Amino acid sequence: MTVNLAKGQQISLSKSDGGTLHVVRMGLGWQSAPRKGFLARLTAREIDLDASALLFANRQLVDVVFFQNLTSGDGSVHHTGDNLVGGSGQGGDDESILVDLPRVPAHVDQIVFTVNSFTGQTFAEVQNAFCRLVDETNGQELARHTLSGGGNHTAQIMAKVHRTAQGWQMAAIGVPATGRTFQDLMPTITAHL
Repeated sequence: MTVNLAKGQQISLSKSDGGTLHVVRMGLGWQSAPRKGFLARLTAREIDLDASALLFANRQLVDVVFFQNLTSGDGSVHHTGDNLVGGSGQGGDDESILVDLPRVPAHVDQIVFTVNSFTGQTFAEVQNAFCRLVDETNGQELARHTLSGGGNHTAQIMAKVHRTAQGWQMAAIGVPATGRTFQDLMPTITAHL
């Protein structure tokens, strides 16, 4: 059963039978919002949203997985490839990042997932955007966070998975930010570690 996460809400990533998840997929989907007016439709560009996973150890960035670095140095996090146009929206994932939780090095305590508009369009031009966490072993969607509203921002700090004494947990962050790359988002990300 999927949990629809509201901003700030957390869920445990332990299975209901007491087991633990092994490989999870953070999926991102979006569509271009319909353009109003003839001229707006003629000049519309595709929207290139990019998903990134930033690995932190004790609030220090230690690795990044994104469209130019598809696999973390230790191999535990893998981006499946860049989608330049989106289009899934409510359906499947346009970009995915796989996390092999048991392989994540012990010193990494948080993985933050971000999305940014590399082409610079604002989220006012995006609709049906979401991120979701899926148990990769059986395809079951565990949690979904929907980006509501548009906005004059070009990025969003979506969610994070973090270690606790009870195991991994996911927290929906859902905070708008401005920037075309993950480097631009660092001040906003740091506030949520």
